[in-house]
Amino acid sequence: MKLIKTYSAAALCSLLFTANSYAQSSVAAPKPYGAVPNKNQYAWQQMEYYMFIHFGPNTFTDKEWGHGDEDPKVFNPKKLDARQWARTAKNAGMKAIIITAKHHDGFCLWPSKFSTHTVRESAWKDGKGDVLKELSAACKEYGLKFGVYLSPWDRNHPEYGTPKYNDVFANTLNEVLSNYGSVFEQWFDGANGGDKKQAYDWPKFYNVVRKNQPQAVIFSDIGPDIRWMGNERGVAGETNWSTLNTDGFGVGAEAPESKVLNTGDENGKYWIPAEVDVSIRPGWFYSANTDNQVKTLDQLESIYNTSVGRNSNLLLNVPVNRDGLIHPTDSTRLMEFKKYLDAAYKTDLAKGRKVTVSNIRGKDKKFNGQNLTDGNNETYWTTDDQVKSAVITIDLGKETELNRIVLQEFIKLGQRVKSFSVEYLEGSEFKTLDTQTTIGRKRILVFPTVKTSKIRVNILDANACPVLSSVQLYKAPDL
Repeated sequence: MKLIKTYSAAALCSLLFTANSYAQSSVAAPKPYGAVPNKNQYAWQQMEYYMFIHFGPNTFTDKEWGHGDEDPKVFNPKKLDARQWARTAKNAGMKAIIITAKHHDGFCLWPSKFSTHTVRESAWKDGKGDVLKELSAACKEYGLKFGVYLSPWDRNHPEYGTPKYNDVFANTLNEVLSNYGSVFEQWFDGANGGDKKQAYDWPKFYNVVRKNQPQAVIFSDIGPDIRWMGNERGVAGETNWSTLNTDGFGVGAEAPESKVLNTGDENGKYWIPAEVDVSIRPGWFYSANTDNQVKTLDQLESIYNTSVGRNSNLLLNVPVNRDGLIHPTDSTRLMEFKKYLDAAYKTDLAKGRKVTVSNIRGKDKKFNGQNLTDGNNETYWTTDDQVKSAVITIDLGKETELNRIVLQEFIKLGQRVKSFSVEYLEGSEFKTLDTQTTIGRKRILVFPTVKTSKIRVNILDANACPVLSSVQLYKAPDL
């Protein structure tokens, strides 16, 4: 015998209310717009800031580009301490180190089986040393990710300029990528010069990376995972799309124009975000002549704002000196920079503050404006599909001094915003602070200190309904 459950009128009303609430909270999220990051690219974009180290025979010859005919015994860093490099990077707030495992001169910082121009032939540790082994271990000890740069150009190897060289370079890559633990980024450039030219087999090289380090992102002028920003000054475009059209282009001389790499392509076919590479000194390799030319704190802060603050990652080169150590001037400046960033972004003045928005997707609270100030970048505010402009107002509750605003799109669903403006309330009217174009993963606006109780962000135009994960406000100290 089956029992039939009955409900009171009150219980039925409660069930109906619950059902209606569930229906209201089941509004579909926006569909991804255009190209979007894969999981490796997304993880890479969260890293923001890490160290480049140029080191090799050039360090001892005062050259930027060696000729490959240098006596390998010139390489003899008698105090080399990879733990000092890693400790410096960690204390500076960096997330990783990328090392020049092989530069254009062909010298290998490990005892490669595919070259006779390596640390094995050097005077360092009587030929028994391995820089990659020491650095990968140091990165692991200090919780840093490890990356490698191998130039395909080789001014020493006898096979360079012949069809055989592509196999040599692929074997060299395989050797590095299979012997030194996890690699987060494989850094390439398209250097191809000197008396010989080589037709590089990039698909072969990429396959070696994918096979050995499937989690690694590959950098070159045009990706395939991350792209060059088009200059070495540390300046990304004020407009910077994470998408790029690469069909018909190549690495090196066949890459798009620098101005295209600097801005990306709106509605580009592929998600290929930008990395900004710049050196803390005038050159990439250490020279005692530049000990008094290390970038100032002002310069580093400006570079941070035009790289991380313009939808890019910052790869800051800190060259190792002839002793095999980061010079005290460089490390001191890095610590000053870290102290400044910590102070500038210590207190988010918008966190938890009341947010009013002009549209909420389906009027569903899971997409509401409070997601912008909850401190969680995995939640977001968004609008109905047809709404491509909107207004966000943050009420600070009282007059507050501020000079930085940080905006972030929820890039898992693509990059959408084409233009926006920021206003602050002065007296009874809003005044414009800035008008800009793209946002992307992170956009930092810097302006003279204002005192206000309300900030208004106007999304002026977007390619699809805007999806923002965060709006943060800060008062950075004067430099």
